[in-house]
Amino acid sequence: MYLNNSELSTFFDQMAMILHSGISVIEGIAIMKDDAYTKEGEAILQTIYDQMEETGCLYTSLVHSGVFPPYALELIHIGEETGHLEKIMRSLSLYYERAEDVRQSIKSAVVYPLIMIGMMFIVILILIIKVLPMFNQVFIQLGSEMTGFSLALMNIGTALSQYSFIFIILLILIAAAVIFLSYVPSGIQLRSKMAAHFFLTRKITEKMAVSKFAAGMSLTLSSGLDTFESLEMASQLIDNPVVKKQIADCQKYTSEGMDFSEALSKSGVFSAMYSRTASIGYKAGALDELMEKISMQYEDEITLQMNHLIGILEPSLVALLSIIVGLILLSVMLPLLGIMTNIG
Repeated sequence: MYLNNSELSTFFDQMAMILHSGISVIEGIAIMKDDAYTKEGEAILQTIYDQMEETGCLYTSLVHSGVFPPYALELIHIGEETGHLEKIMRSLSLYYERAEDVRQSIKSAVVYPLIMIGMMFIVILILIIKVLPMFNQVFIQLGSEMTGFSLALMNIGTALSQYSFIFIILLILIAAAVIFLSYVPSGIQLRSKMAAHFFLTRKITEKMAVSKFAAGMSLTLSSGLDTFESLEMASQLIDNPVVKKQIADCQKYTSEGMDFSEALSKSGVFSAMYSRTASIGYKAGALDELMEKISMQYEDEITLQMNHLIGILEPSLVALLSIIVGLILLSVMLPLLGIMTNIG
């Protein structure tokens, strides 16, 4: 399993500082190993250090450790061959730092609605499992019975109470599915595919993929690669099917001799405005800098779109769940008031 974004950013930032200070790579790994906070981190750095002693190649050593993503490894390979390793390390640190910021902003945006849904769900369960049977006893004592909607809900609550072990198993399965989708690599890929097809998140995931593509292009172009090589490497970052096809189209157009800025526009990777911006950067010889700015602007758009979506979902969920709770109570209280009125 690969290191997370925060761990990757920290590692590459420390390596960039070590290289900038004039310390050799193997000495820098030894220093980082001595300062490691966890046993796992120390073991990973020890593996890298041992391989460095054998091969003298950072790229080979990082590959052997098995905890670095292929994209970062390829760039480090290029950095070693071209003598731009420090620049690559600095760029990778910033790239994974931004990736972690985007992940955290999305996480913080969805946590509150999920907690709210969970709490309201618990309230509804308590109503149908505990409260409705109590009201039913009151009805029986008054010479009546629950009917219709309230009776159906009470029966559901009774079934849940009687077969609670099944309900617990379902909760365990749901928890296992959440862990699988959040932490297991194959589960994360499945979650990405689901988000790419779900109507509420489709546009956001496409923008996230384009932002990642632009950041990757900035990184590879600043490393000295040409546009075609940069396209090839940046495409490895993308798992969104729509954006991946657009990048493939762009690669096809450039291989046929089309100007890179025209290929970007024709393939539809960027919106019209960003395509024109990239065209200007390409003609001015500053495409890597403009790609970085485009990536950051897409990140800002993602944040705004997420906040807008959450701003719509939160009150909608509160209203929906409040209506459900209200219907449950009214289905009991109105007949009870009718009986009390007749008795009076």
